[in-house]
Amino acid sequence: QDNSFEQFIINYCNEKLQQIFIELTLKEEQEEYIREGIEWTHIEYFNNAIICDLIENNQTGILAMLDEECLRPGTVTDDTFLEKLNQVCATHQHFESRMSKCSRFLNDTTLPHSCFRIQHYAGKVMYQVEGFVDKNNDLLYRDLSQAMWKASHSLIKALFPEGNPAKINLKRPPTAGSQFKASVATLMKNLQTKNPNYIRCIKPNDKKAAHIFNDALVCHQIRYLGLLENVRVRRAGYAFRQAYEPCLERYKMLCKQTWPHWRGPARAGVEVLFNELEIPEEEFSFGRSKIFIRNPRTLFKLEDLRKQRLEDLATLIEKIYRGWKCRTRFLLMKKSQIVIASWYRRYA
Repeated sequence: QDNSFEQFIINYCNEKLQQIFIELTLKEEQEEYIREGIEWTHIEYFNNAIICDLIENNQTGILAMLDEECLRPGTVTDDTFLEKLNQVCATHQHFESRMSKCSRFLNDTTLPHSCFRIQHYAGKVMYQVEGFVDKNNDLLYRDLSQAMWKASHSLIKALFPEGNPAKINLKRPPTAGSQFKASVATLMKNLQTKNPNYIRCIKPNDKKAAHIFNDALVCHQIRYLGLLENVRVRRAGYAFRQAYEPCLERYKMLCKQTWPHWRGPARAGVEVLFNELEIPEEEFSFGRSKIFIRNPRTLFKLEDLRKQRLEDLATLIEKIYRGWKCRTRFLLMKKSQIVIASWYRRYA
């Protein structure tokens, strides 16, 4: 019920993970249809980039305002930090505060004067401003790190590399918020170079009990995890896409015109293949470099046909091998019979 600085940076990390989830699924998928020239009706979805900007913007973000309060001279308190937020973020649609200039919150008794509220992608969260400044300014002073670096224990020494006199940095150590922001940026950069798979966990109830499903709780999680938008994009779009070359290589055995070798462009070969298999035109679309298949059932049908064709080819190979083996044995026996007959006639 009482959320402070720790929960704030955790929720910030969740926002960044949700942002990369949106970029790598909803946004990228719809942009791919446009790049490939596929007819597509854009599906609207909530992009939480505006919330991430509210927190991490270098000039007007909440973390920037918090660092500014920690660094400025004079009396600095949590209340002065909240006043700073009220001045900078008062008009932001995802920021709420009783002290802000926006009068619509003046009569909101659920929002105390010492708190602010952020409308995250997963719902509204109220933060108690008390302790934000101290927790963000929890610095390890240089003389302490130097003392730990001089310890005889190798592990303790390794934990405080900044205490090495040869690496003295006269700059003020970064705040906790700045360090966390840099760590999140490194994580996002790492994830963007990968091909991640997502597993969404739904909590069925708050009692941690089996066989109990709270419909309202489940629907709330589905709605705010962006699953509805993802399902809409998937159902309206194409379940499978593949470049023409590997697609033709995998399924060319299903058509006499493309098997065993197709002389021509890969796209033309795929068109001949799909026409031969009589796949309905509404089930696939040809992009600039890929074939898009709408329904998974169509893909399952192709895989079943391929599996059957592989069995037929295996039977054909086995039949030819057995025929060759029997013929070879027969010719050997015939040759032997001729030799035996010729020697018999010589002595007859």
